[in-house]
Amino acid sequence: MTRRLEGKRAFLTAAGAGIGRATAIAFAAEGATVIATDLNGGLLADLHEHGIAEVHTLDVRSTRDVGALAADCGPIDVLFNCAGFVHHGSALTTSDEDWDFSFDVNVKSMHRTIRAFLPGMLDAGAGSIINIASGASSIRGLPNRYAYGASKAAVIGLTKAVAADHIRQGVRVNAIAPGTIQSPSLDGRIAEQAAKTGKSIDEIRQQFVDRQPMGRLGTAEEIAWLAVYLASDEASYTTGQCFSADGGFAL
Repeated sequence: MTRRLEGKRAFLTAAGAGIGRATAIAFAAEGATVIATDLNGGLLADLHEHGIAEVHTLDVRSTRDVGALAADCGPIDVLFNCAGFVHHGSALTTSDEDWDFSFDVNVKSMHRTIRAFLPGMLDAGAGSIINIASGASSIRGLPNRYAYGASKAAVIGLTKAVAADHIRQGVRVNAIAPGTIQSPSLDGRIAEQAAKTGKSIDEIRQQFVDRQPMGRLGTAEEIAWLAVYLASDEASYTTGQCFSADGGFAL
């Protein structure tokens, strides 16, 4: 049976852990030639064992570095934008530096990669761009997610804007809005909050679980398989959409 991404070249950011890693592995399993990148190149070291064709250290906050790597990689069929940062704070505790960093990592990084790879997709008359948004965005407001929620809402707006601009040129652009996903990033935030509040790690983790209507955290693989669908030709009539994969978080 033909694999769903056979013959496609896919470029992924933040592929070293969590959703990005699971998606890189899923794309490769479905036949894609995968180019996996991450700020921490050490996290990519074992991905060749999972069929990943190329790994590169990449700072998505550098327009120069993104452009140079895109030029080296050449045309791609699928762009998966996963790089992100979760800032904890309200309007009163978020500095200008916090705000700017959040938007640079969460939104402008996508602007950089899209600008770099979109011309090749337009030349080919085909391509799929998939952006990771969040349930904490324009979908739902959460306490202490001021900069994060605003930046992820911007991701949804960016997704729809690019989709609208190129809807007649064969390029599809969609977003995925995960709920709370078990990942190294989440483990780090749980440990940080436990240290700040004096609560145990188990107590903080349970708070994250309790806000999920399904009563559990999601897995990175559950997001990855939605990404496989959006990257595949099976989703050829789907663009400009934000798909919630959140265990009922948006209900």
